[in-house]
Amino acid sequence: MGIFEPYRAIGYINCATPFSVQRLGTETFVTVSVGKAFQIYNCAKLTLVLVGPQLPKKIRALASYREYTFAAYGNEIGVFRRAHQVTTWSRHSAKINLLLLFGEHILSVDVDGNLFAWAFKGIDENNAPFGHIMMGVDFTPSCIMHPDTYLNKVILGSQQGSLQLWNISTKSKIYEFKGWKSSVTSCVSSPALDVIAVGCADGKIHIHNIRYDEELITFSHSMRGSVTALSFSTDGQPLLASGSSSGVVSIWNLEKRRLQSVIKDAHDGSIISLHFLANEPVLMSSSVDNSVKMWIFDTSDGDPRLLRFRSGHSAPPMCIKFYANGRHILSAGQDRAFRLFSVVQDQQSRELSQRHISKRAKKLKLKEEEIKLKPVISFDVAEIRERDWCNVVTCHMDTAQAYVWRLQNFVLGEHILRPCPDNPTPVKACTISTCGNFAILGTSGGWIERFNLQSGFSRGSYIDISEGRNCAHGDQVVGVACDSTNAHMISAGYRGDIKVWDFKGFTVKSRWEVGHCLVKIAYHRLNGLLATIADDFTIRLFDIVTSRMVRKFEGHTDRVTDLCFSEDGKWILSSSMDGSLRIWDVILARQIDAVYVEVAITALSLSPNMDVLATAHVDQNGVYLWANQSMFSGSSDVHSYASGREVVNVKLPSISSKEEDLEHGEDSVAAPDHAESQNATYRPSPHQMPNLVTLSLLPKSQWQSLVNLDIIKLRNKPIEPPKKPEKTPFFLPSIPSLSGEIQFKPSETTNTEDKDGDVNKSHPKKAVHLASRFLQLLHSSAENRNYLLFTDYIKGLSPSALDMELRMLQIIDDEQQQDAESREELASLELLLNYFISEISCRNNFEFIQALVRLFLKIHGETIRRQSKLQERAKELLEVQCSVWQRVDKLFQGTRCMLTFLSNGQL
Repeated sequence: MGIFEPYRAIGYINCATPFSVQRLGTETFVTVSVGKAFQIYNCAKLTLVLVGPQLPKKIRALASYREYTFAAYGNEIGVFRRAHQVTTWSRHSAKINLLLLFGEHILSVDVDGNLFAWAFKGIDENNAPFGHIMMGVDFTPSCIMHPDTYLNKVILGSQQGSLQLWNISTKSKIYEFKGWKSSVTSCVSSPALDVIAVGCADGKIHIHNIRYDEELITFSHSMRGSVTALSFSTDGQPLLASGSSSGVVSIWNLEKRRLQSVIKDAHDGSIISLHFLANEPVLMSSSVDNSVKMWIFDTSDGDPRLLRFRSGHSAPPMCIKFYANGRHILSAGQDRAFRLFSVVQDQQSRELSQRHISKRAKKLKLKEEEIKLKPVISFDVAEIRERDWCNVVTCHMDTAQAYVWRLQNFVLGEHILRPCPDNPTPVKACTISTCGNFAILGTSGGWIERFNLQSGFSRGSYIDISEGRNCAHGDQVVGVACDSTNAHMISAGYRGDIKVWDFKGFTVKSRWEVGHCLVKIAYHRLNGLLATIADDFTIRLFDIVTSRMVRKFEGHTDRVTDLCFSEDGKWILSSSMDGSLRIWDVILARQIDAVYVEVAITALSLSPNMDVLATAHVDQNGVYLWANQSMFSGSSDVHSYASGREVVNVKLPSISSKEEDLEHGEDSVAAPDHAESQNATYRPSPHQMPNLVTLSLLPKSQWQSLVNLDIIKLRNKPIEPPKKPEKTPFFLPSIPSLSGEIQFKPSETTNTEDKDGDVNKSHPKKAVHLASRFLQLLHSSAENRNYLLFTDYIKGLSPSALDMELRMLQIIDDEQQQDAESREELASLELLLNYFISEISCRNNFEFIQALVRLFLKIHGETIRRQSKLQERAKELLEVQCSVWQRVDKLFQGTRCMLTFLSNGQL
């Protein structure tokens, strides 16, 4: 365990697995794969409605039917009901690459040519396939489809170019189509009977009649690349959409037998899936560029336009930084996109506009990627001026000017900052002053210039006369920073020279040499400390006031990629290409935690509240979030989580929460061995959700009154003693007395009760059972190992009645403790402890049982302390309670993180 634990990953929309579309009522949902998990979007606005669990391997195929989702990973198929895994189908011996929803069955095909048919009616009872077909050695399946109105029949395409028609019921091959001597990459059924469309690797699309084995139409892509996806329109228009490996979507008119329109820049990568929504002029597409888009055909010329889309980085991010008090993350990637991700609400994530990219690309007949700005290598943001003017400045790869952005409108600003126009060199470093008025840029030629963000005008240059030429540094500027009062400006050169400048006077106040080439710097404005990364993998900390080194941190074994300060200045976080993330304590001058991740970190940022750490990794298109354990555990001792100098291996955060591998099974709770035989039935209900607790649904006042019963009794205690009535009510019989006091006539049942009392005295054990329904149900439930009736009974009792039942079991006569073990009250107390262990293990009626246990221990705590037999049961109760609570607390750490974000957003 480390200070930062994996929380979740954001920015993933789609991967290289075809999506699955289904319609429920009037709404349409699309299920997409994001690596080892799946996500479900509502097509009305492409809002995320469900995230599936993390699976052991990447998902290779998807299918969906109503509330069920079928995901093939490795050689297994996971069956999910909403987000909970119902069962796993395991029969394939090779990787599964195709899934097909076939009526009320699922067909799965692996790379070795094995086809299995599964029935998902009665999934819980049957996990075996009802049919198996083995393809030939010279037939490698590449796609599968079901022709409409063809009962129990499917068509499979192969990499060899041929197609086969199979009857699933009889498990026999009906016919084989010779094909077109090119690998079949996709096939789909058309609205017309007996007609299908087949896409091939050579870029040709064949409209084929399978009844007569005749080719009707042939289309050919003008651009290179195979046909990767096909879809027919079902709203009455004779359209066929085809996607290619070059990212182009082509729309073909089947009546006119020609190309109708082309979406050249539909995606930046190969098209994975295409699907026309049922009876709607809307086409949905997905690609390996981490995006899902919807196109609508509502223009006069019939060309589609982009309706809505969801996208993330199509290439790994290079720079990330928290924004808006930790609610958003600004991210710049190698895909030339500058994005804003919302940590709280996924729908708020978006790409910042670079002003009419699509129109300019069409006009110049270029791709949008060629029009976009080059990848961002560094940027800075000032939240204080968001509503006034541009508050973000970015430096771009091999670009001699810097650009400003207006985050209020999520758009590129109107000013372009060009330092040193006489001798332009690429801008390498930038910073914004604390007031948000000025941006300072440093170039690869050693030039440093200050600009006004409101007007975009230059406000002076920082020149060091001792350099021998008009510049600030003799080599590339690797970093610039400003203090909190605009009194000093700090700059660092590649050769290791650090200079402190007068912010307003543009003169050098102090300078010193590090002795090594510098890579990057980070400055903390509150404590005035400057951290530097050198090429010897060492982090050095300098005090700019005294111009001397105050700390030196060593431990990284490869190039340090990024570092940042915590908001309070007590920690420095650094990442390296050796795969490590290290946390250094500035005050203690030592490393307090270190972890190894699977993929090296390239950029990191710690939120202002220090509750979440964001990281970017090599070859990963998402942003990964890590939760600070010390912020959510309630413990102020950070060192209880830290690993010190030991390096702990951790996995990257997942899209969704991971299922814990429990030692005693998924839904069981570890119990002591000596109680295993007695408590063998302490299992959760089959309807119990894994690792969660079930509440009693009682009114809050009922179970809270059990905890505060003493306070309620004290508050309701009568102020005066009861007064005798002056007159007897007429309906109550009375008898005359000499004292004048009212005396009531005894009822007829008094004698009967006295007689019963005499009988009860002769059989005290039997009297207890006859007098208490509470004990009757407790003993019978313990014998049957089923506490359902007992639980229902005590839930119906009032708090005062339940308190009375528990107090009736007290052993009051302390002088007879030597005979206490033989008393019935002791056996009842042991049964109650067993009941508590059972209910807490099953995690049922959680808040009611917690309140009841507290009242029970308050009344009988002294008795349990004196009896060794009860002590053992109490220890077992403590172990079960701790085990259940740790699992629940671990599961809800992510929820507490999200609640913290929401509360910050409301503030």
